[in-house]
Amino acid sequence: MRENSCYTYFAIKGNFDPDRVTELLGLQPYRTNKIGDLRCKGRPFEFACWEFGRCDEYDVYTENQMHRTIAPLLDKIELLNKIRMENQVEFTLLIVPTIAVESIYPCLDPSLEVIDFCHATRTNIAIDLYISTDDNTQQT
Repeated sequence: MRENSCYTYFAIKGNFDPDRVTELLGLQPYRTNKIGDLRCKGRPFEFACWEFGRCDEYDVYTENQMHRTIAPLLDKIELLNKIRMENQVEFTLLIVPTIAVESIYPCLDPSLEVIDFCHATRTNIAIDLYISTDDNTQQT
């Protein structure tokens, strides 16, 4: 029997220098790319990306994973807003659950603390939901 899984992370995407963001925030991203870096299939990225706080520790209450992702960012709201205003960027909090059909479905509700952070930084919330059956996994 398959089990549910989920990961969350915070991403900055747009026209900016990811190394400068790392320096400004004093946080180490788990992945970055610059405009022009090559993708795995050899095409260049048309945007820069800074991804931080990936949480793979599945919790049926995914808000707990969201909290672990944004916790180091909560005291950096002013810096994030400075980055957003000085660059052409978009912030996104991504939630990527894979739900096994025969398992208990997770609660995908963000808490008010998560919503407040997203509002204060103009961060989008994106949920990329996958359904897993014994035969395959499908994105919805």
